[in-house]
Amino acid sequence: MTGAIALAAYKPDPELFARQLRSLQAQSVEDFVCVISADGEPDQVLELVRESTDNDSRFSVSGSDERVGFYRNFERALRACPDDADWYGFSDQDDYWYPEKLEKLIPALDQHSLVSGQARIVQYPSGRVIKEKTDRRAVSLSEFLLINQFSGAMMLFCPEARTLALPFPGLSSRSEVHDHWVAACAGALGSVAVIDETLQDYVQHGGNVIGEQSLQERRSDPLKTLGILRGIARKYERSGSPVAMTRAVFRMGTGWRDLMVGTLSERLSSYSPQLLEAQQHFLRDGLIEYSKWLQHEQQEGFLDVGSVRELTVSRALAPLFRRKGQAGYDAHE
Repeated sequence: MTGAIALAAYKPDPELFARQLRSLQAQSVEDFVCVISADGEPDQVLELVRESTDNDSRFSVSGSDERVGFYRNFERALRACPDDADWYGFSDQDDYWYPEKLEKLIPALDQHSLVSGQARIVQYPSGRVIKEKTDRRAVSLSEFLLINQFSGAMMLFCPEARTLALPFPGLSSRSEVHDHWVAACAGALGSVAVIDETLQDYVQHGGNVIGEQSLQERRSDPLKTLGILRGIARKYERSGSPVAMTRAVFRMGTGWRDLMVGTLSERLSSYSPQLLEAQQHFLRDGLIEYSKWLQHEQQEGFLDVGSVRELTVSRALAPLFRRKGQAGYDAHE
């Protein structure tokens, strides 16, 4: 089976980038290509790739000097992958894959649309192990639309999910992430699985775009949280005003999830039971029904109190920002 790995690069740290590329080369499964999209300075990235892989023909570099951001860069990398691959995956530029990772994950795609492993979280450059093993879970489509369970660099997915995912939908929001969207596509098409084995190091450092940070850490200081929110509004809404901050809250919660479910509903000609359930929760239920569902998920141990509060507030803002006549999402941007 031939696979394709989409790697998004942006000013990669030479040491970490070389280590990650060599860990891909060292995979026990060798039949794949790695398509690297450089978000700026493609010539420098190409030079690093050639030096690190000894001109391995499986690795190619494209991109441009004009920046598009990590979300669109992953889209560009995935689009540049060959259309006839048997499976697809994402790679970050600074992790470390264990040699058996692909060998362990690929067989699950015979029965599932997407499969993920677990990862050890390691701090760079100290090497300190932050967490021995992530706790990704194979849950329902509606549940992982609420709380994403799938980090791009840890998952593989089927060709049909790639076809459905392209082009990526757009929403000016911090929540707009490639792995959440592609996982939603896979979950709408079929089942998802998690292999409960640690198959890579997930490296944390100052340059991470997302990172593996606990919700409790982000909520520990209300004033700091308010400052972060104002910064997000200025970046994505181009204003730090109360209205812009309120819109940012809506888009990070309800807006992004509405967009994913709405886009899937537009692109698919028939709906799976899991997508029908998601449509009910995200596009049709009123605030009371939605809040009851969130509370049920909290009682089941899937959501914490903070997540329930944030998602409820975002949903309560929906009447202010949902466009009249649309099925729940406010804009394709």
